[in-house]
Amino acid sequence: MIRIYHNSRCSKSRSALSLLEQHGVPFEVIHYLDTPPSAAELKTLLRQLDMPARQLLRRGEVTYQELGLDDVSLTEDALIAAMAKHPQLIERPIVVANNKAVIGRPPEAVLTVL
Repeated sequence: MIRIYHNSRCSKSRSALSLLEQHGVPFEVIHYLDTPPSAAELKTLLRQLDMPARQLLRRGEVTYQELGLDDVSLTEDALIAAMAKHPQLIERPIVVANNKAVIGRPPEAVLTVL
């Protein structure tokens, strides 16, 4: 099953969702701001994305600055815990298919995991 971690207020996320619809593939929409992924789910996503937690952070978010997440001494677990507690910090959209994941920036990138 294909999943998209979606934020309906984000134009890139809406575009990625539209691409999935255009390709006629069945998928599940996860509104991650309403139902944030757990730390364990984030660790799985990071493995599927093949990236460290720091790369998944939205550095322009006010919360990023308020929590001091630019501190390079923070561990992976600390960054993951921050994203689990403050899901607005998670880069979006994320599409998961075939045990791989990709960030839809640009939106066409989601097609690489189908």
